[in-house]
Amino acid sequence: MKLTDIIPVLETIAPPEYAEEFDTGRIGDIINLGNDVEKIAVALDPTEYVLKRAADIDADLLITHHTLIFEPVTKIAKPFSNKLKIVLENDISLYSMHTNYDKVPGGVNDILANCLGLTDIEGLEIGRIGKISPCSTETFARHVSKSLDTHVQYVGDKKTIEKVMVFGGSGFRPQFLDIAHENDVDAFVSSELKHDVIRNRGSISLIDATHYATENPAMEKLCERLEELLKLDVEFIDHNPFINVV
Repeated sequence: MKLTDIIPVLETIAPPEYAEEFDTGRIGDIINLGNDVEKIAVALDPTEYVLKRAADIDADLLITHHTLIFEPVTKIAKPFSNKLKIVLENDISLYSMHTNYDKVPGGVNDILANCLGLTDIEGLEIGRIGKISPCSTETFARHVSKSLDTHVQYVGDKKTIEKVMVFGGSGFRPQFLDIAHENDVDAFVSSELKHDVIRNRGSISLIDATHYATENPAMEKLCERLEELLKLDVEFIDHNPFINVV
């Protein structure tokens, strides 16, 4: 199958117009070699490990959430050149689905909400809100840890958590905390917990479940959708950073 035939399918799953303004030029076909595609690899990040694995399995296309090229390139350092070498020597085209895939129905935030077992899920422009069976903050934090198979850190000791907001990736920012307050949630699950957000959380419990664990399930789920839609061989590449906690 031609890459030009695959791109419209990817844009149906995550239309480019859903992307945030800062993503302009950073989603879509980042490296288009115009090649025939028989094997697709999917991963969260285009790390050197992921690229080597994609080459090892003879993937013709690698689809990632985060792009290989985010800032304008004015020089090429060795880590970046190593990645480009793998891509070009092995004829691997690269496609990125970032904030557009966060927002769409069935995208990052919906899948995160489903992983945590939320019900009565409401869509927000940047995240999701849903309900869980009432439990304490500690119990809910343990549930998040088990559901996403990751360590978590959390702030808060609320006795009853029932209304939860989720945001895959780096959602612990003041503007998103404001949305959590406006919606009167009991807990907010995201990643990259910051000091100012902690200080301004009010009574909301905050559960940091890591950037990788809050977004990775959506990329794994994407494999199933692509296999069904494209009838091609699609393989998920897991490259967990395995952050140590002492």
